[in-house]
Amino acid sequence: MKNTFAAILATGAIMLASCGQTQDKASGNEEATYETLEIALGDRTLTTEYSAAISGVQTVEIRPQVSGMITDILIEEGESVSKGQVLFVIDQTPYKAAYEIAVANVKSAEAALSTAQLILQSNKDLYAQDVVSEFDLMTAQNDLTEAEARLALCKAEEVNASNNLSYTEVRSPVNGVASMIPYRVGALVSSNIAQPLVTVSDDSRVYAYFSMAENQMLDMVQQYGSLNNAIRQMPEVELIMSNGDLYEHTGKINAISGTISESTGSVSIRAVFNNRNHLLRNGGSGKIVIPVTMTDCIVIPKAATYELQDRIFVYKVVDGKASATEIRVAPQDNGIEYIVTDGLETGDIIVAEGAGLIKEGTVIKSKEGQE
Repeated sequence: MKNTFAAILATGAIMLASCGQTQDKASGNEEATYETLEIALGDRTLTTEYSAAISGVQTVEIRPQVSGMITDILIEEGESVSKGQVLFVIDQTPYKAAYEIAVANVKSAEAALSTAQLILQSNKDLYAQDVVSEFDLMTAQNDLTEAEARLALCKAEEVNASNNLSYTEVRSPVNGVASMIPYRVGALVSSNIAQPLVTVSDDSRVYAYFSMAENQMLDMVQQYGSLNNAIRQMPEVELIMSNGDLYEHTGKINAISGTISESTGSVSIRAVFNNRNHLLRNGGSGKIVIPVTMTDCIVIPKAATYELQDRIFVYKVVDGKASATEIRVAPQDNGIEYIVTDGLETGDIIVAEGAGLIKEGTVIKSKEGQE
């Protein structure tokens, strides 16, 4: 019996102790240990990434200006070509014939004009001697005018035939690199073909087009004063290629759209990069990296914050307890840190991580032993 009574007393003591601990936790008096951070000023270079589409500074779809069968292809796919270089030859036979006919018509018209001039001069002499009537003289004058018009028409047809013959040699209008060629020798082509004969892209320099949200654009304008100032003063940007590697050359933003897309609410921006080694190709993709350097600023980890109704808060440690404090942050961040623009001062101590798990008034004990 004595042993049974002693066991009951021990069990009761354990239950009372457990209840006491539960009450302490419920009352928030439990002392927790957290990482803390003392606010100090520092410098940061933050980067923001934007998806970009790459295009040569000049990309030309080359289409034939005359109809006919391709008789020769003088380039290889992907080959570098020069301005004026012949790329394709279209069957020249009908165009040579048309040109020769036009040349013959010009000679015939010149002969007819010469004859009309002789007849007019003869009629003038005869009219002076009252041999022919005024009607005959005016008829000769009209024949001369008609012969002159005929010659002008034939010369125009000769020029047109000459141009058409020259168009049978399809030349590149720019320096660049040729795309794949969807046609082969023997294909019948015309000016309204669905696909161009080839696309030539001048990629000695390339444009990277990307979009920026309206609010980011407004922040940029406010920072630099105007769009023109932003273009002149913005730092050089970098390009992450589609394989994840950083492109060796930096680029410069040189154009910002003056309108905002109604469908996306964004602004189109263009950066230009040198591409002498032709590593970047027209139609490629990548990511533009824009750096923003900030000096003497307050930097805190994102893990030290939590959001409530689109507002950002941290927990200051005040008299050893957590005190929720709203802060404002810069629009740029590096993914792991915020730049605080309002709400904190140097010397403040905040909870550095796990802010979302803390409640107002929680007793904070620093892991370094700092109250």
